[in-house]
Amino acid sequence: MKKTLITLLLIASTVPAAWAQDRIYRCGNEYTNNASQAKERGCKLVEGGNVTVVQGSRPASGAAPSSSGSAAATSPATAPKVSNNDQKARDSDARAILESELRKAESRHAELVKEYNNGAPERNALDLRNPQRYMERTAELKASVARSESDIAGIKREIARLPAPAN
Repeated sequence: MKKTLITLLLIASTVPAAWAQDRIYRCGNEYTNNASQAKERGCKLVEGGNVTVVQGSRPASGAAPSSSGSAAATSPATAPKVSNNDQKARDSDARAILESELRKAESRHAELVKEYNNGAPERNALDLRNPQRYMERTAELKASVARSESDIAGIKREIARLPAPAN
C-alpha cells in the first residue's frame, strides 16, 4: 500500500512538468516557441523561467514623427470630415473667443498693475496695523501681475496659431 502511494505521488509530481511551457526562443524583441523558425532566424533559447508575452498595439502608420520628433497631429481615419466653410466658421469663432479673453485678461492686468503701483501698493487699515500682511499682499500682487502677463502671452500664442482671418 505504501509503495503504491509513493508511486502515485511520484507520478502526480511529474504531471505538471508535462504541462509546462515549451522552450521559448528570443529573436530580438520577439519571442517564439517554434524551434525550426527560431533556428532559421538565429534566435536564442530563453532559460530560467516562464515567459509571458502580451501583444502590444502598433502606432497608426499615418502618424509619422514630425521634424520636431513628436507625432504629427492628424485625425483618425474614422473622424468625421468637416467642410471648408464649417472649419472657417469654427476658426472664426475660436478667434473671437480668444480675442474676447485677451481683452478681459488685458483689462485685469491693467487693474493689477495699477493696484501693484510699481511695488508700493496703497496701504489699507489692515496693512497699517500689520506690516507683515502688507509685505505678503505686495508679494501676492507681484505674482498676480506676472501670472496675468503669462496668461496674456499664452492667449496671444493661441491666436497666432489660428489661420489668418478671412476677409
